[in-house]
Amino acid sequence: MKWLNETIEFPPLTEATPEGLLAAGGDLSPERVLYAYQNGIFPWYDSDQPILWWTPDPRFVLYPHKLKVSKSTKQILKNQSFEITINRNFRDVIKACANVKREAQSGTWITDEMIETYCELHQRGIAKSVEVWKNKKLVGGLYGIELDDTIFCGESMFSYVSNASKIGFISFVQNSNYKIIDCQLHTNHLESLGAEPISRLKFMEYLKPQNQNINN
Repeated sequence: MKWLNETIEFPPLTEATPEGLLAAGGDLSPERVLYAYQNGIFPWYDSDQPILWWTPDPRFVLYPHKLKVSKSTKQILKNQSFEITINRNFRDVIKACANVKREAQSGTWITDEMIETYCELHQRGIAKSVEVWKNKKLVGGLYGIELDDTIFCGESMFSYVSNASKIGFISFVQNSNYKIIDCQLHTNHLESLGAEPISRLKFMEYLKPQNQNINN
């Protein structure tokens, strides 16, 4: 595994471990993080670890036209019990994602440094948030990185009330024009919504050629 320095570059994706770990170290500058996403890589690590960079194979993705919505969820959408907004409060969404407790996790991988980086990318129009409101209170949401209006790389979501983040995600996907939603790694929840594994090579085909600066 390669240790990165101040130069914004990564080793070939084929050098990743079977689990998808490609490199460690470097920094979380907005420029490096964006470069990573453009080349099929994302940061993911615990607060007591160095920065770790991943490129899993297979990649878990959702094709919007394959989105699965259950009858009960359709009814919730129809009742319009939630208000969905885009980019109204990015910082509160990412902070909520960092603070929400998750099974089998004692801490969070969304560090303060990561929050600041993604907030900067949001200011540049690259990172997006989805907010879910009920009775004018923020009750759920998600955030991620948008690449050339073609791919949305989902990062994390949170819910304070049942179904909030799911409704936000479904509404966002249904009203988008993305070719693919990058879910990165498998979860049962995302699989229930229609996400599926594809090869890393196939995933890289969705990234524009000028962004593919790393050998696949």
